[in-house]
Amino acid sequence: MLHSQQNDQLAARWNRMYQHFNALEVLDHTLESGKTGRVALVSSFGAESVVLLHMLSRINPHTPVLFIDTQMLFAETLDYQLEVTRLLGLTDVRTIRASAKDLLLSDPDNRLHKVAPDNCCDLRKTRPLQDALADFDTWITGRKRHHSGFRTGLEHFGIDGEGRITVNPLIHWGANELNAYMDRMNLPRHPLLRRGYTSIGCAPCTSRTTAGEPARAGRWRGNDKQECGIHFIKGKVQRPTQQEATS
Repeated sequence: MLHSQQNDQLAARWNRMYQHFNALEVLDHTLESGKTGRVALVSSFGAESVVLLHMLSRINPHTPVLFIDTQMLFAETLDYQLEVTRLLGLTDVRTIRASAKDLLLSDPDNRLHKVAPDNCCDLRKTRPLQDALADFDTWITGRKRHHSGFRTGLEHFGIDGEGRITVNPLIHWGANELNAYMDRMNLPRHPLLRRGYTSIGCAPCTSRTTAGEPARAGRWRGNDKQECGIHFIKGKVQRPTQQEATS
């Protein structure tokens, strides 16, 4: 893995250099510059995922794509993942799951999401992804500022808790830009969008949203929870550094 301190300096410098560049240029730098080491894209194949996956396919469709199957996803998400993978010609989509042993020990009756949703996300998402990311120096995400919460302070480049570079090419994109891109490129929408789901995670913890609600309002509704945990650092939400916030 690239050195953590070196990565921190690289991320700060690239944020200054690429602050006015578009998403495709940020992604092209990440995949083609040779300065980011081993790169993977992490995708939920959710409501907005197809935009970034399409961009990836235009630059390098052989890039590893890590898809976390919590084994509590909607059937529609699993079908959509296969459809998008075939359509875009992605050749290295890797399905990541918690081990059967860990599930048996920590959630034998599949009720952990009801009593301790943070622990469920850690079991089914965070730990499996961290294991998978051990083979990579850099990972690309689809996070955007319009999702609000801590994401409003995102920059194009950051550092995760293990010192890896994180890349967020779509930080400036809102719903209008995303929908326009999907229309222009004739990309398929997630089938649950038609049923009122604007942000799609695990079936037990995702509900429909109503007009005027934020896109992520249907995630963990009624719970003081905004993130699944894969963007946490040592148990805390990943936020921009002071240097990034003021650059």
